[in-house]
Amino acid sequence: MIIVTGAYGFIGSCTLAMLQESYDWELAGVDDFSKTEKEQNFSLLENVRKVERREFFSWLEGKANSIRAIVHLGARTDTVEMNDSVFKKLNLEFSQRLWSFCSEFKIPLIYASSAATYGAGECGYEDSHEILPELKPLNPYGRSKNDFDIWALKQDVSPPSWYGLKFFNVFGPNEYHKGRMASVIFHFFKQIKQNGYVKLFKSHRHGIKDGEQKRDFIYVKDIMTVIQFLLENHKTVESGIYNLGTGKASTYNQLAKSIFSAMNLSPDIRYIDTPKDIRESYQYYTCAEMQKLRSQGFIADFHSLNDAVHDYVSNYLENNNKAFNG
Repeated sequence: MIIVTGAYGFIGSCTLAMLQESYDWELAGVDDFSKTEKEQNFSLLENVRKVERREFFSWLEGKANSIRAIVHLGARTDTVEMNDSVFKKLNLEFSQRLWSFCSEFKIPLIYASSAATYGAGECGYEDSHEILPELKPLNPYGRSKNDFDIWALKQDVSPPSWYGLKFFNVFGPNEYHKGRMASVIFHFFKQIKQNGYVKLFKSHRHGIKDGEQKRDFIYVKDIMTVIQFLLENHKTVESGIYNLGTGKASTYNQLAKSIFSAMNLSPDIRYIDTPKDIRESYQYYTCAEMQKLRSQGFIADFHSLNDAVHDYVSNYLENNNKAFNG
């Protein structure tokens, strides 16, 4: 059995869809299933056992011998939530308890860290264990992820293999329910549909033109490829914390033009001032250094931004298809 936490969410439900398509394994998804706005994420999933998050650890009793691996993707991900206690309970303490379970029963663990741990990028974007204490996340969400990464590395007892994946800017199907936390691709598509144009932030930094701020955007289908690689190669891939982006940074102008192209429209890009309350902390560049994962034998190519956007727009957003279908 493979267990996936955060099963009702964006990446969790896509992971279950990938596992269902690729393997004949028993699957269990853990989440708060009372949130009915996410139901379509399960519309194409068959024979996935639903386990309520509040009952998860009692449900685990007596099942350790049947578990192949746990993919822990459940977390509070709201980057504007400022209540540290929320993240301490859901992101730190829950993860610590799951780590202890996997360590005791020798179960491989894959968990979601985040590129939010890098803060404004003062220390760069290298997934080196040594720099973790020096990182300065910009919000409680990022701090909670970095706190767990640091805690994991200090443990004398660990799962037989474990991987903390620092997701960069993930986009793709099954994110429709995320509201303001959905990807900019999702929001830009909605803007264009409604208004015929898209608004990008102006640059307030000398030497960088409007819309030339850069991000490492990664398609959720590429996330699935890496998770599958780790599940199949956990006996040989070194445990630790790994970046998960494409290793290529693209401008918001490039992104917007790809969306217009996928919609068969001429680009109409308009620039607005970056709000003053986020202007000082706004990131102008993120890009994952991917040598570490590549050195472990991961050789698959990631989607180009243009190809990923065209697939997402054409096969999901334009058709209002909310369920990941491989």
